[in-house]
Amino acid sequence: MSFNASDPSGASGLSGDISTISAMGAHPLPVVTSVLMRDTAEVFDQHVIDADAIVEQARSVLEDVTASGFKVGFLGSAENVSAVAEVLSDYAELPLVSYLPNLSWMEEDEQQSYLDAFRELILPASAVLVGNHKTLTDFLLPDWDADRPASPRELAVAAAEHGAPFVLVTGVMLPNKSVNKGQNQFIDNVLASAQGALTGEKFELFEVSFIGAGDTLSSALASLLAVGSELQAAVGEALQFLDQSLDAGFRPGMGNVVPDRFFWALPPEDEEMMLGPDGLPLPDDDAAPEGGELANLPPGGPRRVH
Repeated sequence: MSFNASDPSGASGLSGDISTISAMGAHPLPVVTSVLMRDTAEVFDQHVIDADAIVEQARSVLEDVTASGFKVGFLGSAENVSAVAEVLSDYAELPLVSYLPNLSWMEEDEQQSYLDAFRELILPASAVLVGNHKTLTDFLLPDWDADRPASPRELAVAAAEHGAPFVLVTGVMLPNKSVNKGQNQFIDNVLASAQGALTGEKFELFEVSFIGAGDTLSSALASLLAVGSELQAAVGEALQFLDQSLDAGFRPGMGNVVPDRFFWALPPEDEEMMLGPDGLPLPDDDAAPEGGELANLPPGGPRRVH
């Protein structure tokens, strides 16, 4: 079951959760917590769903369907955080993956009350907290003023103080040792506990900005934990799924690139197909009519990020 905001761009929030959980072979149980007013570039505003309506959505399904895990995304308000935490408390034996997105678009007071509630009520119930390195640093170590970035272990220590035993930190910039600066820049994604880093994957830095990457990773991880996968193995598989989703990403609008969670269902990159004048693929035994052309279909075509 995913508690998250509705995203009309189809990129993040419940849209991303539903796509990812389905692609992982699980059945999503989406609970709407807020309706975002956004496009593929930015969030403009939100319409928060009433806390009682959120609880009723969740309990109606949970009384009918046996859930095997939970994912918490953006809950809309501090009141909604409290309501969701109350539901989760009845299923403490199930794994919970919590994802903290960038909330810089919110009003400062509203954002602070939300983060305080999330820290107090969601972290103690979380098996893993997922988030971008900067977002988690601002959240867990707001007074950090060292010249160096906080390490994943230091973030994990701070999370453990609030009850979350593990953090999955994404977007950790690694030193660029290339002779040609700007080339082959890598970022690290690290699962850590208070004892230290446990596992992770390095990604080559994409030259584009994405929307929905964090929801993709956290939903993939929640799906794997829900079926009993061991944590470190689940993190590795979820990161690989994210990397391939980003690699096959596409830009549906004028904003950021959207991960393609169904990259595995597309034809192989080197597969070529004859297209007719209308742009649709021809059957294999048909010759291209006048005006037809040979083209690479996705992910080898224009949907490919690089």
